Amino acid sequence: MTVIRIGIAEDDPASAALLVDYLRRYEREHDEQFAVTTFPDGEDVVAGYRPDFDILLLDIEMPRLDGFSAAERIRLVDPTVVIIFITNMTQYAIKGYEVDALSYVVKPVPYFAFAQEIKRSVARLRRQSADYLLLQVEGGLVRVPTDDIVFLESAKHRTTVHTVDGRHSVVAPLKALEAQLEGKHFFRSNSGYLVNLRHVLGVHGNSSLLVGGHDLLVSRSRKKAFLAALTDYLGARHT
Repeated sequence: MTVIRIGIAEDDPASAALLVDYLRRYEREHDEQFAVTTFPDGEDVVAGYRPDFDILLLDIEMPRLDGFSAAERIRLVDPTVVIIFITNMTQYAIKGYEVDALSYVVKPVPYFAFAQEIKRSVARLRRQSADYLLLQVEGGLVRVPTDDIVFLESAKHRTTVHTVDGRHSVVAPLKALEAQLEGKHFFRSNSGYLVNLRHVLGVHGNSSLLVGGHDLLVSRSRKKAFLAALTDYLGARHT
């Protein structure tokens, strides 16, 4: 079972405790597992923030940094975390769309309404997780959309993940990342490269040309299967 990481920013201890109790009840009723962290203010959430939460429950009114301001700063580094606002003022709800908030829950928070929002959040998470690769890099975690990965390159005990706008060095073998990308149109062109078929521009002789000007070797033993996989992928896209 995948553990879902939830952060709660709430300056009222009683309200924070209620939300934690609701999450524990939801775990029991829906056979989920949550790792819950609480923060007394929005300022505490954004301080040293890294994109390793799945869901954030943000109170809108907090003394040092309100929920909206915290969400704006979080969105600069984490475009995918699911945000739910907790508020006692419904007129603020529409503003949540500016930071791609999933929804809001009005205080006093009833369990049924809260559980419905958590259910929606978990469903959204599971849709997202199929389309992102979570990488452990120096300094923390980074979520990379799988469609943006051009290819992965093995280098001893590290793997370099080349994307359309940069690259990430990961302390993990290529084989481990390949397992996570199974079924997502990636193919080993040789022992050192795992190629995203969507970014292949052409194959000439024993090399494949990829987006970004990358020219990668296709091993002789894998060439036939590589071409077959590329043909199948292109055919599937146009059916």
